[in-house]
Amino acid sequence: MIAAESLPRMSVPAYLAFERESEIRHELVDGYLYAMTGASDRHEEIAANLLAAIHQHLQGSGCRVYGSNLKIRVGDDFLYPDLFVRCATERGDSYFKTDPKLVIEVLSPNTQRYDRGDKRLAYQSLPSLQEYLLVAQDEPSIELYRRTPNGWESKIHRGLATTIELNSIHLKIGLGRIYA
Repeated sequence: MIAAESLPRMSVPAYLAFERESEIRHELVDGYLYAMTGASDRHEEIAANLLAAIHQHLQGSGCRVYGSNLKIRVGDDFLYPDLFVRCATERGDSYFKTDPKLVIEVLSPNTQRYDRGDKRLAYQSLPSLQEYLLVAQDEPSIELYRRTPNGWESKIHRGLATTIELNSIHLKIGLGRIYA
């Protein structure tokens, strides 16, 4: 993530207006804009496999999966996850959501520290979030963070023959399908 240092800090209304007109996606963190970089083909393949599997699974459930073009608002920050699931009867704002159950990030070499650190902590501050998934793109390895009554627990799942269970959306999915 690279800061657009030539731009001043922005208010939330200014950011939302700017972002609607921008040809480039930006995250807003602590009032500063960060341009979103492009992704590799492997990153997009993995994200597409997850989007397709989750979309198919959620049909008729009242939940929806969203891709990387819709933001999540955390306080006055706005973040673009690779995927997230939301289960709500009202649509809310058309350009961002505030109540994801599941957030998924496909790790890139340039973003993995941020995805594992500050971004994870921001998402985990949302009361609605039940699970946070970090998906490696260079090997079949997924780190699943799950909210429990005692806080957050994490578990790493490795290997194409492994299946993970996403309790937040009642889905069991094999890593072989994700990494196909």
